[in-house]
Amino acid sequence: MEQKTVTLNSGHKMPMVGLGVWRADPGVIHNVILEAIKIGYRHLDCAADYGNEKEVGAALADAFKQGLVKREEMFITTKLWNSDHGHVREACEDSLKNLQLDYLDLYLVHFPVATRHTGVGTTSSALGDDGVLDIDVTISNETTWHAMEDLVSAGLVKSIGISNFDIFLTRDCLAYSKIKPAVNQIETHPYFQRDSLVKFCFKHGISITAHTPLGGGASNVEWFGSTSALEDPVLKDIGKKYNKTAAQIALRWGIQRNTVVIPKSNKVERLKENFDVYDFQLSEDDMKTISSLDKKMRTNQPACFWKIDLFA
Repeated sequence: MEQKTVTLNSGHKMPMVGLGVWRADPGVIHNVILEAIKIGYRHLDCAADYGNEKEVGAALADAFKQGLVKREEMFITTKLWNSDHGHVREACEDSLKNLQLDYLDLYLVHFPVATRHTGVGTTSSALGDDGVLDIDVTISNETTWHAMEDLVSAGLVKSIGISNFDIFLTRDCLAYSKIKPAVNQIETHPYFQRDSLVKFCFKHGISITAHTPLGGGASNVEWFGSTSALEDPVLKDIGKKYNKTAAQIALRWGIQRNTVVIPKSNKVERLKENFDVYDFQLSEDDMKTISSLDKKMRTNQPACFWKIDLFA
């Protein structure tokens, strides 16, 4: 099945459905990635903080060796961790080594905050003695961004972007950037739609990747309990019209908003289900109905373990 793509402001094309590997078990991720590639996935969303870049790299190397896919057919994203804001190039090169790649398609600043450096390749939350996130006030987001821009000049990455940036931080990045961010990866789903931020980014040529596109569920159960949209009666009812699941309706809604979606799963059947969203189109009325489901409910809450709310 041929994927729909968005063209980034860097000129590169990004598949609209990707596989997120956050909390993917290192023991199963190799097979999950190979199966995903066989299904048709060409976009993997990774991060140094996920702790499984080496396993992802081994799976990709195996896929290339088997001839399942060519490197140039894949779109690989990974992210700069908070404690490496002062060591951007070293962190990028470490991720490239782990992923067994010569370049990244997209490199994101994972969070808009620099913390105490704990050594490249380590991604602890860098809590201080008081148990609160130990923020490094000597490194600004502007300094970090210019180091990200240098990666493009060095040929290590094709596109650069931001993640978990609100409107004001995104505006600031636009003001000081020489290379405009290609993507802002944010939490957005039917229960947390963030129209103002999405529209602001689109207005300024920044594409949106929707992480947690199904509303979290088991992934974030320690924060809010299950807030997944998978059991939402409205989505289920709309799904009956198209012979699709609630998950497929939520993902299709995201795609029709022109956002890239990166659902995650370790189950092959769910991988297939999440990818099977290109053969139907939601009506304008159904899109409006889903828009009415917004609960302003954020599920990704790092403040729960950092003891500081970056989103306040």
